[in-house]
Amino acid sequence: MNSPSERSLVHLRDALRRFAAARDWDEYHTPKNLVMALSGEVGELTDLFQWLTPEQAAHAMDDPELAWNVRDELADVMHYLVRLADKLDVDLIEAAFAKIERNERRFPTGDLKPLDVSQQQQDQGDEDDHG
Repeated sequence: MNSPSERSLVHLRDALRRFAAARDWDEYHTPKNLVMALSGEVGELTDLFQWLTPEQAAHAMDDPELAWNVRDELADVMHYLVRLADKLDVDLIEAAFAKIERNERRFPTGDLKPLDVSQQQQDQGDEDDHG
């Protein structure tokens, strides 16, 4: 096994290919099925945080049991995401950096700040008044 510093998305992709092939699961790993499985795993991750306060969520990894479950669900999400990208021949690293570049153009620094709740309510009221 490679040391953590030698591991890469390519190594993970190849390990997942071998895992699926050894179990004759490849025919079931269609894009539709992988998206559905990915969505389910994101739901399981969401469930871990659903009723936590923002403070509790920020410290989720301080709770050994919760931390184990978070890592486990993140791994499931990663596995299905990498497998889906493999099936669709998408380079995840390339796609992610391309998205960052697009977002840099869409959201230039200093131009957009989150509105506070009172400003959002005022803006909503203005929209309602102007139809």
